[in-house]
Amino acid sequence: MDDNSLTDRDFWLKYWESKENLVFEIPRQYPFLKELERLVRERDIRTLLEIGGFPGYYSVWGQRNGVTATLLDFVVHRPLLKRLEQSNGVEEGTVRVIEADLFSLPADPRFDLVLSNGLIEHFHDTEDVLRRHTQFLKPGGVLFVTLPNFRGLNGWFQKKFDRENYDKHNLASMDIKRLTAICRQLELREVDVRYSGYLMLWFENPENKPLWARALMKSLWFPLKVFFKIFPFNTKAFSPYIVVNGVKPT
Repeated sequence: MDDNSLTDRDFWLKYWESKENLVFEIPRQYPFLKELERLVRERDIRTLLEIGGFPGYYSVWGQRNGVTATLLDFVVHRPLLKRLEQSNGVEEGTVRVIEADLFSLPADPRFDLVLSNGLIEHFHDTEDVLRRHTQFLKPGGVLFVTLPNFRGLNGWFQKKFDRENYDKHNLASMDIKRLTAICRQLELREVDVRYSGYLMLWFENPENKPLWARALMKSLWFPLKVFFKIFPFNTKAFSPYIVVNGVKPT
């Protein structure tokens, strides 16, 4: 993998091997689907590329909703993808797979929508990885990128109790102003970079964390959840995600 990356193939193999319950019917409330449904409807999206998206939830969702989907990732476990297709009423093998390094592929601007979820923060050079996303967009195509926000409370938990995972993330990529500037440097239009969600705290592999750390997280989670239920607003301190939107000029 490119030296720009904070991870490697071995990291991702171990990551997916550590996960359970990866195959399920994708619910309507799955993160960001409402926004993607709106984009598909308003922008007449017919093709999408999901970058770094294995197991391929957004690809399978797109295929289920009549959008021709391609999944690009460095590591793809194809039997698992087929099971995910089956669980969502999608014919096996319908999602096209490109198992390759993003940094070794030539530009191929033929997609109406290029998206990634939790990818760009694993690279040192945020501008470069976003540029490679845009190179796959048709003129008028839409970029939709999401990443975690580790510059608030959730990031504090990651840094304190899961430093190995925390260090696999580039915090500079989570700067709203910087992301906005990069999108404009890439000549995207209708740029919208924002915090998303009200509160979410999590650990990777929580069973391996100290009991008192999990208890502390839960003790903070409940009152904050109630607060944001009453006063819903997005904020750097508590929002779990950042969303990056832009449109390639025609």
